Amino acid sequence: MQQVHAKKQSCENTVRAKKFLGQHFLTDLNVARQIAETVTSGRTLEIGPGMGVLTQFLLQNKNIDLTAIELDRESVAYLKEWYPELNLIEGDFLKLDLNTLYPEGEFNVIGNYPYNISSQIFFRVLDYKDRIPVCSGMIQKEVAERIASKPGNKAYGILSVLLQAYYDIEYLFTVHEHVFNPPPKVKSAVIRMTRNKRRQLDCDEVLFKTVVKTAFNQRRKQMRNSLQQLVGKGNPVLEENIFTKRPEQLSVDEFVQLTNLIEKSHVGNQNIL
Repeated sequence: MQQVHAKKQSCENTVRAKKFLGQHFLTDLNVARQIAETVTSGRTLEIGPGMGVLTQFLLQNKNIDLTAIELDRESVAYLKEWYPELNLIEGDFLKLDLNTLYPEGEFNVIGNYPYNISSQIFFRVLDYKDRIPVCSGMIQKEVAERIASKPGNKAYGILSVLLQAYYDIEYLFTVHEHVFNPPPKVKSAVIRMTRNKRRQLDCDEVLFKTVVKTAFNQRRKQMRNSLQQLVGKGNPVLEENIFTKRPEQLSVDEFVQLTNLIEKSHVGNQNIL
């Protein structure tokens, strides 16, 4: 066993972390085990397995049906050699047709996500929110805090509102720089998102997303200023008290209320969306 480990360790040196892919390889097995335990069963898609530090623990769980997708060719070659039992896709998660991979039913998403595309990954998860019961993994600490932040905090923003509308967010623990190779310049954090009981919002969901993004694009302004482009200057709806607030002060339910007010403000949807 020690000889195999030594051979594997030497092979690991041939997989270079690539800056343009946002790669920082986790080396702490205890942290990897804790991340793997955030998903307990079911079909699971691991994004960016790298050298399999998380993959090995997921494969040990017989209640998990694991598929992994990896873009880096060096990592793909390494994974095929050391984890031949792994169902591995070589490709880009952001371009993957998830309906082809999983034509029906639920699937979880997990990973040590590349920092440079983590927000894009979560927006993609939202597109499949009714099929992804759990999404967990490690991301940049700042992004994790933003996702988990509550109204009234500076970190509260677009990701906070859109994800919390459909998921319960748990900030599980912080991960320090020294457990990576190469060490990132920032701390990391592990989060778990679990689908909540809200099947749909009590408003137009496309308009809701537009309202949230438009409001936070000018987050320092009162919403009567930032949102007047959606309803037209001088529209009486702007006199409602909710428009005197700034976006970081509003909960998900209040954004739903705001969306309904805008929809009912006699402006055709073609001018809003």
